Amino acid sequence: MKAKLLLLVIALFCVSTITYAQKKSKPLSFISGKVNISKYHEREELDRMPKGKLLQLYIERIEVIVNILPNIAFATNPNVTMSDIGIPNTKENKKALEENIEASEVYFDSTIEFQKKILPYSDTSDLISAILFYESTLKSLYTYNDFKSN
Repeated sequence: MKAKLLLLVIALFCVSTITYAQKKSKPLSFISGKVNISKYHEREELDRMPKGKLLQLYIERIEVIVNILPNIAFATNPNVTMSDIGIPNTKENKKALEENIEASEVYFDSTIEFQKKILPYSDTSDLISAILFYESTLKSLYTYNDFKSN
């Protein structure tokens, strides 16, 4: 009886290992992470905010821009994969995309670390101008397709 139970456990383990090994990983997309902001602002509204809140807004906008703009020639929406736009899903192409994603993460992390240390010294008026500029840039993504020739 113990031998049958042991054999059954080993068989189930082997089947689950084989099944797990055959699962394919989710395809990588060009744009991942935070890809939109919760609200666009007017200058008057930003003028009334404390500097701490402005710093958060500024960093949030940087995050979205870093996630989208470098890959705008491929996609403007998340979850677009190489296969979706006709790029061969070769080992070399996957590796290149993986390296790009990793480099973007390293860049973003170091940029945010720098911003958190240095940005509090910025002039509040300049910070507000930068937030409005970033928001304008993000709004323009909605018109990106207007520039494409069909």
